Amino acid sequence: MMPLSRRDLLKLGAGAGVSMIAGHAPLSASPRDAPPHARANGVPQENLITKPIPSTGERLPVIGLGSAQTFNLRQGDADYAEAQDVVRLFRDLGGKVVDTAPTYGRSERFLGDTVKQFGISNDLFIATKVNVGSAGKEAADAQMRNSLDVFGRSTCDLIQVWNLGGSIARLSAATLNEHMEALQEWKTAGRIRYLGITTSRDPQYEDTEQAMRNYTLDFVQLDYSIGDRIPEQRLLPLASERGIAVLANRPFTTGNLFGRVAGKSLPQWTTEFDCTSWAQFFLKFIVSHPAVTCAIPATSDPGHLRDNMGACLGRLPDRAMRQRMVEHFATL
Repeated sequence: MMPLSRRDLLKLGAGAGVSMIAGHAPLSASPRDAPPHARANGVPQENLITKPIPSTGERLPVIGLGSAQTFNLRQGDADYAEAQDVVRLFRDLGGKVVDTAPTYGRSERFLGDTVKQFGISNDLFIATKVNVGSAGKEAADAQMRNSLDVFGRSTCDLIQVWNLGGSIARLSAATLNEHMEALQEWKTAGRIRYLGITTSRDPQYEDTEQAMRNYTLDFVQLDYSIGDRIPEQRLLPLASERGIAVLANRPFTTGNLFGRVAGKSLPQWTTEFDCTSWAQFFLKFIVSHPAVTCAIPATSDPGHLRDNMGACLGRLPDRAMRQRMVEHFATL
């Protein structure tokens, strides 16, 4: 059977449905780093749950926005305007971290055009990537300069070496050092604020672990969800030990999680951590891990975006509750 998508799940009416941020009263998260006038659809941004970047202490909301596949759009595409609305809504709801890459088709260009059109480029924490394989540092420099041009900025918040400088088909750290040299030079020159690496496949975890030990990194991006907890074994503890911020990609394990919960209601005890949908259940599990800084679910649907951002409000599950979530998920 094909994996059940979140859209299919909502059509079936499973769980609690989509949670709208506008329906939340201010909950227990402490005010953090938001201008006093800023509001997220009626809810002050300072109520968003935030976590610090270990290398600087700068705080980020724990829910961000990914762009792989969802924003691979051209002007004139049927979903283009709605996807632009998602980006603007994300910013209006207090979102910060937007993650993309030059290798995600037109996603980076779409985001650049959108944030420039709305004048919000400097309101967001823009994370992109670099990967030119074995083409060398000059090619890496050129790709990163193009990313700055795309976003109309002289400095990027975060650039990450995508897939350790390898590819999905050929997972290798052979060219990582050239990429890291380019990033370090850019950081020293003030052209990027943070640098990091990414992975999304467990065959690459050994190389990722080695890179986390060998380089001074601000961020590591990896795949992590309640359905894929392998990073808990080594990578997440190492990130804590080394003081590396973690961006969690594939938080719904490409949608397979929603098939597990189709036709099932949320347990009543999820109200103890202010959870009103399965998406929030999955996201709050991720960002409640002490090592995780921010989860970056990708969506081009405004309703899904609002639901995701609901995981950035209220309480997070503690260690005992996380174990309860794992045990319950195993029964589904």
